[in-house]
Amino acid sequence: MIPFVAAYFAWKRRVPARVPAVAGGALLVLAVVVNAYPFAPGGSTGTLAAIHTPVVLWALLGVVYVEGRWRSHAGRMDFVRFTGELVVYLTLLALGGGVLVGLTAALFGVIDVDLEPALESWILPFGVPGALVVAAWLVEAKKSVVENIAPVLTRVFTPLTIVMLLAALPVLLSAGDLAAADRGLLILMDAILVLVLCLVLYSISARDPLAPRGLFDALQLVLLVAALAADAVLLTAMLTRIAEFGPSPNKVAALGLNLLLLTHLARAAWLTGGFLRGRRSFAAIERWQTGFLPVYALWAAVVVVVFPLVFGFA
Repeated sequence: MIPFVAAYFAWKRRVPARVPAVAGGALLVLAVVVNAYPFAPGGSTGTLAAIHTPVVLWALLGVVYVEGRWRSHAGRMDFVRFTGELVVYLTLLALGGGVLVGLTAALFGVIDVDLEPALESWILPFGVPGALVVAAWLVEAKKSVVENIAPVLTRVFTPLTIVMLLAALPVLLSAGDLAAADRGLLILMDAILVLVLCLVLYSISARDPLAPRGLFDALQLVLLVAALAADAVLLTAMLTRIAEFGPSPNKVAALGLNLLLLTHLARAAWLTGGFLRGRRSFAAIERWQTGFLPVYALWAAVVVVVFPLVFGFA
């Protein structure tokens, strides 16, 4: 459904024709690659391609959303705000839809009618993409409402995430031999680090650049430092596993993501520390945060296009 959302924004914003043409061409190449590659059934490269393709689609949507001004700091920040607000609305729609479906299923259950076949065949396949389109429309139609919620959400979840990371670090360090660390734990920690990155970006997009330094900015630095500590442990575990068991598509993809996160978060922490000491402007933090985003899209494209060739579509 992301291409349909991109088409909606191209029409809504009267984007110059060359922008959707370039994005559409890239989408076509991506579709050909994903569908033409002879992925092994149940193979790692096919799974990685399925996971990383939405990231590339997200970047193409961003190009259309900012009307081709992807190199513009302001344009990238606008798309960060849109993404955060979209998640808020999509979550609200999912919660409301889940309650509605649950009540409907309970009602049909009273008369011994099984709703599960219709749920799997019709409601979810159409409901989930439809919710994405509706959420995108709501973001554009009701921006002011979500912009009031955004600062509240970031101030609530930032300290909670700090507590979660500080609790997770002892778990990682007590896991024993890092090469034998549970794979599920490493994947979960990667997901937490991505959540931290999203939270930091959302916090920056919701902050008034001219506001004075305060406690929340210090909490942002604590969050970044805690995330860097967790990332360092994860990188050690991944390098140890690669050295002992050899490289695999999953290990290399995870290693690349963690190296990107380390670079991104380390520079963000450095700039935030300089901002708190009065040596750097908040604009420097914004430029770094948004300027690094295309790197994630490029890495996702490499995983989708190059990894299957390198690892023999396994």
